[in-house]
Amino acid sequence: MSPAPPPPRIRRYAAGRARTLGAPTRGTTNPNRLRRNDNWIVAHERVAAVLGDPDALAVDLGYGATPVTTVELADRLQARFPRTRMLGLEIDPDRVAAGVAVADPPRLDFARGGFELAGRRPQLVRAMNVLRQYDEAAATTAWTELCGRLAPGGLLVEGTCDEVGRLGSWVLLDGAGPVSLTLSCSVQHLDHPRSIAERLPKALIHHNVPGRPVHALLAALGAAWDTAAPLAVFGPRQRWTAAAAALAPSWPVLSTPRRHRFGELTVAWSAVASG
Repeated sequence: MSPAPPPPRIRRYAAGRARTLGAPTRGTTNPNRLRRNDNWIVAHERVAAVLGDPDALAVDLGYGATPVTTVELADRLQARFPRTRMLGLEIDPDRVAAGVAVADPPRLDFARGGFELAGRRPQLVRAMNVLRQYDEAAATTAWTELCGRLAPGGLLVEGTCDEVGRLGSWVLLDGAGPVSLTLSCSVQHLDHPRSIAERLPKALIHHNVPGRPVHALLAALGAAWDTAAPLAVFGPRQRWTAAAAALAPSWPVLSTPRRHRFGELTVAWSAVASG
């Protein structure tokens, strides 16, 4: 049996006078796959602050085989921030061409680019299901590359989710580094919080072992979910909100009860960071 190929490194591709940084994503995408992430972004107070700029630019990096999730994010952002411009970036020229076919400049456009962000300095970058294919060291380098190219006060949202968007997690970063971790699930389809472990971001997924903080977080959430089992008679949403509330006394929970009702839990990055 042949050994598995090594994970991709951050490669450089010539693109005219610019150089794109990164490797093409696997390309898997589905309509509404990132709806949970979209809605969290739109509701976040820090996102609202940076997209209040009348010339704000948001970038969807590595949108995949079709531009559908970029179009969806543009629509959801612009419903609240109508002057925000959306730019979808991909390395693969065919994927860029598919985006250009549905572009609506200046509201929504597409271009070839990678971690260098095609030379732009956006207020917001969303990179979902992009770094999962990298090794952890390369993913950390990508964080540095991306955060170094944000506009002053800009934000990066990086994470992963399953193919239909029912399980996911993401990290919010600013120019100083990671700020928070959000766990997200469709509670109607959740068997147990431990399932979210499969969709941790690259920076954490290999640290989900006993003795590490992220493992302790998932264990605590799982125990709280089990304790809240009697509330299942009222529905999984009530059970999840009770489990999330139970963590607040011992974990730095940043999310509100309102966001818990959407199947989310956000904690400070310091609580899960591994050295």
